[in-house]
Amino acid sequence: MAGIAFWRCLPTPLFSEPVSSVMLARDGELLAAHIADDGQWRFPPAGEVPQKFRQAIITFEDKRFESHPGFDPLAFARALYLNIKQQRIVSGGSTLTMQVIRLARQNPPRTIVEKLREIILALRLELSNRKSTVLALYADHAPFGGNVVGLQAAAWRYFGRSPQQLSWAETATLAVLPNNPALIHPGRGRDRLLHKRNALLQRLHDEQQLSDVDLRLALLEALPAAPQPLPRIAPHLLDTLSAQYPDQHRFLTTLDRRIQEKVETQAHAHAATLDLQQIHNLAAMVVDNTTFEVLAYVGNSAYQGNNDYAYTVDIVQRPRSTGSILKPLLFATMIQHGEILPTTLIPDLPTQYAGYMPENFDRNYRGAVSAQSALARSLNVPAVRMLRQYGVDRFYEFLQNAGMTTLHRRAENYGLSLILGGAEGTLWDMAGLYSNLAYLAKQMPTAQQILYYGQLKILQSQSSQTRQLAEIGPAAAWTTLNALVEVSRPGQENYWEEFASSRKLAWKTGTSFGMRDAWAIGSDPHYTIAVWAGNATGEGRPEMTGVQVAAPLLFNIVNQLDAAPQWFTKPVELMKPVLACKADGFLAVQGCETQEIWIPKESQFDRSSPHFQRVHLDRRGRWQVSSDCEQVSRMQHKDWFVLPEAEAYYYQRSHPEYRPLPPFRADCRAQMAQQGSQGPIDLLYPLPNTRLYIPIDLAAQKSKTVFDAVHARRDAILYWHLDDHYLGKTQTYHQQALDIQPGQHLLTLVDDHGNRLQRRFEVLGK
Repeated sequence: MAGIAFWRCLPTPLFSEPVSSVMLARDGELLAAHIADDGQWRFPPAGEVPQKFRQAIITFEDKRFESHPGFDPLAFARALYLNIKQQRIVSGGSTLTMQVIRLARQNPPRTIVEKLREIILALRLELSNRKSTVLALYADHAPFGGNVVGLQAAAWRYFGRSPQQLSWAETATLAVLPNNPALIHPGRGRDRLLHKRNALLQRLHDEQQLSDVDLRLALLEALPAAPQPLPRIAPHLLDTLSAQYPDQHRFLTTLDRRIQEKVETQAHAHAATLDLQQIHNLAAMVVDNTTFEVLAYVGNSAYQGNNDYAYTVDIVQRPRSTGSILKPLLFATMIQHGEILPTTLIPDLPTQYAGYMPENFDRNYRGAVSAQSALARSLNVPAVRMLRQYGVDRFYEFLQNAGMTTLHRRAENYGLSLILGGAEGTLWDMAGLYSNLAYLAKQMPTAQQILYYGQLKILQSQSSQTRQLAEIGPAAAWTTLNALVEVSRPGQENYWEEFASSRKLAWKTGTSFGMRDAWAIGSDPHYTIAVWAGNATGEGRPEMTGVQVAAPLLFNIVNQLDAAPQWFTKPVELMKPVLACKADGFLAVQGCETQEIWIPKESQFDRSSPHFQRVHLDRRGRWQVSSDCEQVSRMQHKDWFVLPEAEAYYYQRSHPEYRPLPPFRADCRAQMAQQGSQGPIDLLYPLPNTRLYIPIDLAAQKSKTVFDAVHARRDAILYWHLDDHYLGKTQTYHQQALDIQPGQHLLTLVDDHGNRLQRRFEVLGK
């Protein structure tokens, strides 16, 4: 029974005091810490003691520590002799093991009974633990003055370094301090502290643990001044990790302190500039594209400040409107599945789907634009048309599988606005998506290669996780990033050339509706850099676009990082060449000028160009003719690039080389009906099956709706009819301002050659 009582006498756990939460960089350097709940700086147990401190503390406190069983009779006898001789307690004879027990018991009054209890518990502690464990318990819980507990906290508070990096003088200072912690405070016996430190250094030298040179240098070192503040690097990340893992207090992260400090410096400088524009929050990340490890993490532009600006919120983890950031992913999936070629023309003209009418950022239209140019210019209308072609459900499923965790509604609830910021995403998820794209782009072909989407890592203890088989291959990923290199942006996003950087970067900006969110994300073979800027409150600001607000910080960070030795290698082995028409990017047909396009081997794109038609001209090439009105021997035969009239109307504004079809000669006008699929007339507004609401203006008068039409011939006359009522005629500029009653209507246009176009629409009432 006595043996059982002895074995069970040691409390479990031995120490139960709250500890600080600490966050370490990838090399073990301290980044940030939270004070313990009891107001003490008490770091979580480290599990090991640096060799210098081990030698110093044993020499100073317990020279027979390695040999005694927890209780040192010789030290106890010596202490008893000194106490009797001095007629007061001058020594307790406690071993380091007994001091561990005393610390665990909260330093009870010194009595004979208590001393006996410490001896018993010390013997029991040594029976079940190695000496290194006992010494680590002492180092982790010894007092070092004020609210500093433990060697790790003391090293950082007094010297600003980890215990492993301390000099002999600094180590000796900390070794003697627990014996009288109050000596560390300025003005409280600092001479005694210096004397005790130097005496210990001399003893270490006498025992040949310290060389002559080391001793002389150590004696010259001054004592530490006032306690230093602990590092506050990436504090928002520590808050997030502490909330996610409430039972964990030591976080060994993947952050690179050197990169983290550079990114923070750039972010804080840029935040000061944005603050003048009433833009108060920003966040940034840097990700390794090979390991998916997060190397830098700036959760917000500041950590403390005016609460109105939510500086303590970790913006990296907060969902925000994605703006145009998802467009490259749609482009990549459509390239992969053979829905488009990079050069395929996508219509860019006024478009309406069930009441949803997207607009480009600059509110202009280009008629038709290649898919890669639409991506480079971040055009909204082509993106919506591409999503409608690909399918909202398919793209929604792809985003979920690829790691977008914020899609909590069904696909139909997002609709086509999904590609323009209708869904919210976190900077964490967006950085992960782009990092995966870069990872896929640099994969070299191997036998039976299987690619997965990898998840970002922020803790070293996290295992490498993957999601389902990737839907994007290296060829599609490379094609996408190649389209994003040094791209321009439409309208006010046309300042990319001002960014002075010699670094090649595939980058994309995004701006949410109402100028509430500004994004910029860029990738090279080494890194993905992601930036968000805006107001945590959701308040928008004029001119707050991705290129003006977020992109400058993106490029400042890029210039601080090591450059990749080479750009992404074109995965030729995983690609195949196809011949496409140079004018429209569809598969080549007879009569079009061709170019070679490289696409993924899996691509099954099979759409031939619909824009080239064989036309017959008179001998001078001015008029179209036919065999009914002209001899075949007097004709010219040409293949002509022809866009639908609505597309051509906008296309030729930016393409002066575009030539519309010549009109039919007067005696051949019966053949006009054969011109194009819908004739020479087209309506720009209203669109098919449009539902209109005509508002009341400021003068309390009902407004009018302006209808807009185009004709292939500039001199054509159009006759307008609404529900069989003649409205009038137009020439050159075909517009009519109409006051229309609510209900279903039919608009009919007839030109001077008898061609007609009809369109139904609805005017809504109140």
